[in-house]
Order: sequence, then C-alpha cells, then structure tokens
Amino acid sequence: MTSKAKAWIGAMRLHTLPVSVAGVLTAGGCAAYYHSFRTLPFLICLVFAIGAQIVSNFANEYFDYRNGLDRKGRDGFRRGVTEGDISPRAMRNATFALLAAVCLTGCSLIVWGGWWLIPVGIAIALFALAYSTGPYPLSHHGLGEIAVIIFFGIVPVVMTTYVQTLSWDMLPVTGWLSAAVGLMGTNVLIVNNYRDIEDDRLSGKRTLAVRWGRKAVARLYLANGFMATALIEIATALRVDPLWQFGILAYINLHFLIWIRLVNTEGPDLNPILGRTAMLMAGVSIWLLIELSCS
Repeated sequence: MTSKAKAWIGAMRLHTLPVSVAGVLTAGGCAAYYHSFRTLPFLICLVFAIGAQIVSNFANEYFDYRNGLDRKGRDGFRRGVTEGDISPRAMRNATFALLAAVCLTGCSLIVWGGWWLIPVGIAIALFALAYSTGPYPLSHHGLGEIAVIIFFGIVPVVMTTYVQTLSWDMLPVTGWLSAAVGLMGTNVLIVNNYRDIEDDRLSGKRTLAVRWGRKAVARLYLANGFMATALIEIATALRVDPLWQFGILAYINLHFLIWIRLVNTEGPDLNPILGRTAMLMAGVSIWLLIELSCS
C-alpha cells in the first residue's frame, strides 16, 4: 500500500467508525424484534451512516488545518493534511464529493420512508460539517458530546428502525436504546478530547474536556457507561430471556476496566483506549442485534 493510500485511510479514522455502525446495528435488532427487518434499507442506512461519519472526519481534518487548530507531531492519530501527506485542496474536494454521494445514498431511503426524510438527511449533512466549521463549530464550543448523542445515537437508531418497520410503535424500545448508543458514542469523543486537552487549550478550541478538565470528563466517561447500562436494561429487561443479561454485565465490567486505564494513561498511549472504547460499543450493538433478533 502506498503512503498516499495510507494517509487517506488514516483520515477516515477507521478506529472510530464503530460509532456510526452501532446505531444501525441496534436498529436492525429493534426491527427484527418486531419481525420487520428489511435487508436493503438496513444496508443503505449502514452505508449512509458510515459515509456521513467519514465526511465529518474529513471535514474535521480539513477545517481544523485551515483554521490553524492542528500542529505537527500531535499526540493523536496522524493528521494527513497537517503533516503534508494530503493537500488541503484534495481533502476539501474529497469532503464535498463524498458528502454529495452520501446525500444521494440517503435519498434512496425515500422509497421506504417517504419524502419527509429529506429534512432529516439535510440535518445530518449539516451536522457533518457544522461539527468542525460554520459560524459556531460544535466541537469548538463543548457541544460535540451533545451532537454525538443526537446524530450517532437518537437519529440512526430511531430512523433506521422506522424505515424498516414504517411505524413508531418501537419508540418505547428505540428511545431508550438510542440514548444508550449515544452515550457510548460520546465516550469515544471524550477519550479523543481527553488526550488532546493541552493541544486544544493552546489552539483556543473549547472542548468539554478543556472547559471541565480531565478529572471531570473522566468521571463523565464512567457515568456514561453506567447510564447506558441502565437505559439498555429499561429497554430490554422485560422483553428478552434473562440469560441475555450476561451481555450487559460483561459490558459494564469491561467499561470499568477501560476507565481505569483511561485515568492512568497520558498522551499517545490513550490512542488504544479510544479504539477499545469504540470496539466495546460495537460489541454491545452486535449483542443487541442478536439478542433482539432471537427474542
């Protein structure tokens, strides 16, 4: 593989993509629980979600470089544009080209969900850019975590379930689970900002970690896991066989162990913790998909 290809793959931040996959997988389980799983809209939602996150990652890299918020040799994963591996123009063009492709993909869901899905798609497209740019970039003002809960939790779980079931009857389940997925996704962002707190403070980027400090966001990370566990239990405890609860028990124990590593780690050594947080989130979503499908 060429160094240029590696730079583009790095810009996609594959280690974070479980965040977008988790919501769709969870929604697949919700639809299957009501015997309404549809393969094609499910797969389209999956492609749309992954594409939208890559757009957001590309935009974050391009606009942070353009605004002088990145530096060479940072503790986080290598930034291709800042390090000179990818030209700013190429990243800008790739961002908007992929955004157009994602929007076209999303439009195909109109076949199942109706024309009213267009405003939802527009909101998702705007979020992909507004996270890093615009008059009030969300990631620069401590609003990234809230945005993740909405656009990587509530929106994908609720909407992916809807385009399969064409019903809101699942809201008593999807509502709780979407919030749980959002909280787990927020933890991935918390690790990222926890690692970058000094760089962000120097560049004037007011993330939640910068505003609250390391100790407070580390506690939030721990609390998010327990809140996600409680929400999953509310949604599933009376709907599935009790044996399935071993899955959530495994999650909360692994979450606690990762938190212990988080508070005792600094700098680049936090990168694997970010990946483990994302993979644990993916594991929970796979477990929910299987659990709900078998119930």
